[in-house]
Amino acid sequence: MAVPTFVDRVTLHVSAGRGGNGVASVHREKFKPLGGPDGGNGGPGGSVILRVATDVTTLLDYHHSPKRRAEHGGHGAGDHRNGGHGSDLVLPVPEGTVVSDKEGNVLADMVGPGTELVIAQGGRGGLGNAALASSKRKAPGFALLGEPGDELEIVLELKVVADIGLVGFPSAGKSSLIAAISRARPKIADYPFTTLVPNLGVVTAGELTFTVADVPGLIEGASEGRGLGHDFLRHVERCAAIVHVIDTASIEPGRNPLDDLDVIENELARYGGLEDRPRLVALNKVDVPDGRDLSDITIDDLRERGLKVFPISAASGEGLRQLTFAMGEIVAAARAEKEVVEAQRIVLRPPSADGGDDFTIKETGEGWRVRGAKPERWVRQTDFSNDEAVGFLADRFNRLGIEERLVRMGAVEGDTVLIGHPDNAVVFDFQPGIEAGAEMLGRRGEDQRFDDSRPAARRRREIDEAMEGREENETRADVARRLDTTSPAKQKRGGASGPKSYEIGTPSDPDWEESDPGVGQDRE
Repeated sequence: MAVPTFVDRVTLHVSAGRGGNGVASVHREKFKPLGGPDGGNGGPGGSVILRVATDVTTLLDYHHSPKRRAEHGGHGAGDHRNGGHGSDLVLPVPEGTVVSDKEGNVLADMVGPGTELVIAQGGRGGLGNAALASSKRKAPGFALLGEPGDELEIVLELKVVADIGLVGFPSAGKSSLIAAISRARPKIADYPFTTLVPNLGVVTAGELTFTVADVPGLIEGASEGRGLGHDFLRHVERCAAIVHVIDTASIEPGRNPLDDLDVIENELARYGGLEDRPRLVALNKVDVPDGRDLSDITIDDLRERGLKVFPISAASGEGLRQLTFAMGEIVAAARAEKEVVEAQRIVLRPPSADGGDDFTIKETGEGWRVRGAKPERWVRQTDFSNDEAVGFLADRFNRLGIEERLVRMGAVEGDTVLIGHPDNAVVFDFQPGIEAGAEMLGRRGEDQRFDDSRPAARRRREIDEAMEGREENETRADVARRLDTTSPAKQKRGGASGPKSYEIGTPSDPDWEESDPGVGQDRE
């Protein structure tokens, strides 16, 4: 099988990098086991970028490797360490590349050296629990997942950016002409369809330099797929002028310059979009006696049509100088009218699924379908194996107003709610007013270990308040036991209390006996 050397149309599958996941982590060190959340964020995934490169002239690389993927973002880590950014994947393309989706919709026209198109955006990194902490959620036990990057199939179609396009029947001498007026060295032979790919040549006319493209394989019916012109007619679209190269020495019966011109013009008209391009006619092979005679016969008829005609010989060089300078005049005029194309960066932003609002809700046969950029992104970021993360998602939905609108639209408890695209929607059972995870977590996302109002803190405050009214010999432990004895919970359990402090030789001494005066006297 022949190996192609020129490819001007490929189907490319591109995948941007996935964003890294955030991490749920708690800072721990000696004497400080619960130092607060310190989970870092995940890094964003790399994007896929198409960039116009002047040293690339074909799409051959993408013909051999049609699948390209950018780097994923790194996951977060503890101690507030964020994940690394995924590297962007930059794909060089020739100038004049048209980017379309698989349905044929044109996404961008890559013109101008350095122009960039972000064809697939990398996914966002997920937030770690340090970024999710707040005054009400002091130690989140969850983190957000990274979003997947864009993934799509595109079609790259090269339309050669040339100033002059050479068109004509096979073996009319187009390759010989481009070899004679430039340094291009295309394949030349004495049989039809020698040229299988467009050839580009750089031509100099005085101080002006321009490019000339040889478009191969135009015959009658080329616009319908006959010959090779069907594949390469697109390369004429960007030319400032069209030069008809007509063979005046053809040995095929029934061929003459006027008919050849009419056939090619008919194919160009059927292809469309080329009616406004200036035309030049080059009557080639006048170095052959029969060719010169036929040229002399038809040149007046061609000029009566308002065409500029140049008898030339690519073999001997006759008439080439006049032809190149005529090309140069057209190119100079076209460049003077054309605006300068500066390098730009194009970012594709798909239309929002919610039509401009935060979200939309429609009742379908499957249930209530919720669409919107925010809710769909939040679902992708949620770890459904973590109840606290699911509760956080429910809070976000409530703040956005999804539950309230569902109730207004007639949704009842137990109805099916689908969030996202029909191909990968997440399904919920509608439960209005229920705080997901509340029965297990109290306030969603709150860690009671970090709450100042926990029982131990309350007990210390009670003892501090009671110390202000203590008796003269009463210690802090005595105050604590007294509070325990007088508390309703202690009384319910029988009023049990622990040992208390006392002064030896006083009635508070458990060994003191009032009936034993000797003991009392000794103690005095």
